[in-house]
Amino acid sequence: MKTFAMTALVSVLPVLALAHGDVAPQAVDTTGLPNVGEEWLTENPYRAEAAGEEVWSKAVKIGASGYNQNCARCHGLEVISGGLAPDLRFLEAEEYGDEWFVERFRHGYTQNGTTKMPAFGELLGQEAAWAIRTYIETRPDDESMAEVADELKGLRDQLDALSTGSGDADGELIKAELTEIAAGIETVSGAPVADSAASRAAAFIDGSEEGYRHAAEALTIGLSAAH
Repeated sequence: MKTFAMTALVSVLPVLALAHGDVAPQAVDTTGLPNVGEEWLTENPYRAEAAGEEVWSKAVKIGASGYNQNCARCHGLEVISGGLAPDLRFLEAEEYGDEWFVERFRHGYTQNGTTKMPAFGELLGQEAAWAIRTYIETRPDDESMAEVADELKGLRDQLDALSTGSGDADGELIKAELTEIAAGIETVSGAPVADSAASRAAAFIDGSEEGYRHAAEALTIGLSAAH
């Protein structure tokens, strides 16, 4: 997988200029994330096994915002590249992939004097970098999502009904089913946990109609992105 990933990334670097242009980096609010110091690390400090589930979850949320503001235009929504820029989902969730990511994030990429990716390091900082990295490496695998798409659609319809007070399904049972489905969804990067539509939907379910509505929306958005 490592050879394939790097080949895929390197092969599209020459066309990055078509995407980035003069887009100005947007600041990322990293409030709530542990400070990791001034010296740049070479391995993601916000993975759950190192920082705990709470920090990991916060990093994914902040990273999603940072990615959407600064990276999605070129690398695609939900990190699904349209072909003009590297598909960052294929960066391995280990030090090898981290080093490649942080090098590009800090210094950008130029070719023949032309900036094809701006340098984000000094402008956004290390905490933002690793939050974005955490979000990227937790993207779900398309095939894993496709395998459970029909099941998720059925649960989404039940949640829609519950959100209007017309459903008779057991919300807690749906949450348990979503949690079980989420545990089986793999990542492209090899990270142990995927931030999928199933896990996002499960997190919204709290017994309220509003919670059911947000959960149904999370599934709708996630299923749309997967296609």
